[in-house]
Amino acid sequence: MKENIKNIAIVPARIGSKRIKNKNVKLFFSKPMIKWTFDILKKSNIFDKIVLTSDSEKILKIGKLAGFDILIKRPKVLANDFVGTTAVMNHAIRFLEKNFSLKNVCCVYPCNPFIQIKDLKKALTYILADENSYIFPITNYSHPIQRALEFNINNKMIKFIDENSIKKRTQDLKTYYFDAGQFYFSSKRVWLSKIRPKLLGLPIPNWRVVDIDTIDDWKRAELVFKSLKI
Repeated sequence: MKENIKNIAIVPARIGSKRIKNKNVKLFFSKPMIKWTFDILKKSNIFDKIVLTSDSEKILKIGKLAGFDILIKRPKVLANDFVGTTAVMNHAIRFLEKNFSLKNVCCVYPCNPFIQIKDLKKALTYILADENSYIFPITNYSHPIQRALEFNINNKMIKFIDENSIKKRTQDLKTYYFDAGQFYFSSKRVWLSKIRPKLLGLPIPNWRVVDIDTIDDWKRAELVFKSLKI
């Protein structure tokens, strides 16, 4: 008989980071980056199980030491630059379904020392209210994107993408948001369905959103982390 699991967190962490080598397990203030993410998920007391899926034995070994409940060895075909998160999550869910009956599933990216437990809990309330929801943190652009510039690297010429917005006041321009890249929470049924779910945004302040892709991003994350005194 399968074990019932109401809420489960799955962390997809592959080894093939191009710009920051092994960033998912690189030491961040004396702990592997992925350990910070695990500790936040554990402390939230939301999840019955915390799962790590990876193509790397090294990452899985560190994940085991970090405390992950379940380790999934991801096939190489799901570990290249062109495979989306949904495919990876579906593989993990299908794997887990052999032994567990899942209800709600939260995908959490591994480089996330700034996830807030209150955000996870708030997202869960939306899922419990409507199982067709798919919710994730979003944040606003710090500068109006209507005033964005195109830059020709050869002749150094620039031009506005929307010249009509140049003379408008900032407060008169519409606010736009982007995916904070922290977590994605929905029901198992939505993850496995091909039907478009009800997309919901959870606004969070942009000062605690750091998408760690480059060395500069990593340094900024260190500065933010220090300032927050986590």
